[in-house]
Amino acid sequence: MGLAIDDLLFGVRPARWIWKPLVKRLVSGSFAPPRMRPGVVTIPSSMRNLGLYLHVPFCRNLCPYCPYNRIAFDEKLYRAYETGVHREIDFHAERLAGNSASNGPLQSPVVSLYIGGGTPTVVPDGLARMVAHFGEVFGPARDVCVELHPSAMDDHCLALLKSIGVTILSVGVESLSDRLLTIIGRSHDAAAARNAVQRAVRAGFKAVNVDLMFALPSQTLDDLDRDIQEILSLGVDQISTYPIFGFPYTDWGQGCSAISRPSGDLIRRMLALIHRRAEQYGLRQCAVWSFLRPDRKKFSSITRHHYLGFGPSAASMTGNQFYVSTFSVEAYAAALQERLPTALVMPVNRRLEMAYWLYWRVYEMKIPRADFRELFDEEIETVYGSLLNLLVRSGMVSRENGSYRIGPESAYWIHRVQNEYSLNYINRLWGTCREEAWPKEVRL
Repeated sequence: MGLAIDDLLFGVRPARWIWKPLVKRLVSGSFAPPRMRPGVVTIPSSMRNLGLYLHVPFCRNLCPYCPYNRIAFDEKLYRAYETGVHREIDFHAERLAGNSASNGPLQSPVVSLYIGGGTPTVVPDGLARMVAHFGEVFGPARDVCVELHPSAMDDHCLALLKSIGVTILSVGVESLSDRLLTIIGRSHDAAAARNAVQRAVRAGFKAVNVDLMFALPSQTLDDLDRDIQEILSLGVDQISTYPIFGFPYTDWGQGCSAISRPSGDLIRRMLALIHRRAEQYGLRQCAVWSFLRPDRKKFSSITRHHYLGFGPSAASMTGNQFYVSTFSVEAYAAALQERLPTALVMPVNRRLEMAYWLYWRVYEMKIPRADFRELFDEEIETVYGSLLNLLVRSGMVSRENGSYRIGPESAYWIHRVQNEYSLNYINRLWGTCREEAWPKEVRL
């Protein structure tokens, strides 16, 4: 029965034409598709729970499935990129502070600095210089989180990260099967991944997350079970798991037959296995695909409410605008000679900001009523009462200690519904921006 419902809701186009606009209208308050166009960035004088994001787009090896903006490492281009990041930091600091960045750090605390890629540690000393500049201008972040590739995190690198204030690591293991790592084009083997995790855990950071992929081509439940149990036995604080998808603009998405969308039944069974094993090792579900030790700091890349992005392709959400920088490293560096490298801007009204907040709280499987009230100065039931009541009656959501909680059995359905929107948006926005440095418009 579950598979039949999947096929109807997500596999039959006429059905999606009915329910997708209705859900969009319930959440965002509009049927109209969002549009992003060139525009002027206007940063509010204050933002709530501000996060910073730095994108490092360079890799020594390009994985064929990876949807993120990345290019092969080039030393000269890296120098231009790093110079651009330093200029971008100063541009933002002057606007936010209303004065020269040299007058000192901003007064409002930064919740986190998250660094992704690409391979952020492709040039460790360069990363250290950029992190130091963020600290000088914005003040110390409560947490500094870095994504790591097992082949780019030797002991010197880990010591350097600790010395510059990095608190949380995320190691992109993906699998501990040499066969599967070869299929997906990773440049490390299982032994290197295992060793990288062990060294990261011993290094004494606040938390270590490990990324694992599932529903890989030819992967069985037993393959996944071995990966999960071995990673959890190494003493990691969090695992973030996700199924592989063939984004149309990736190498795999452009005609390679090695990947196809996993079946809903397989994803459900694998997610149930992950959930069961995580709980056996004392971890609790903290997001649709993530499981965390209760006493540890959560690693998350995408759930800040307001954030400023730095680097090619980095996005920013300020409350009144959502905007993205050009994906081209060359165009990014050239633009920063005079201005911010913003490629596309989308105005964000109050209802759309609420929808954005709700989207990520649902992803985290907890909707705190007090947080909504603090951010928007009204009760969440005033805006989303009908939707929440429907979810409560359906059994997907329960009321608990001043929050709405999404049960673990609903995680799969959250994933499927959210992906109908987010994957489409990513395909259109990133697919266009990869082809054009300065697009004229993207209709999401």
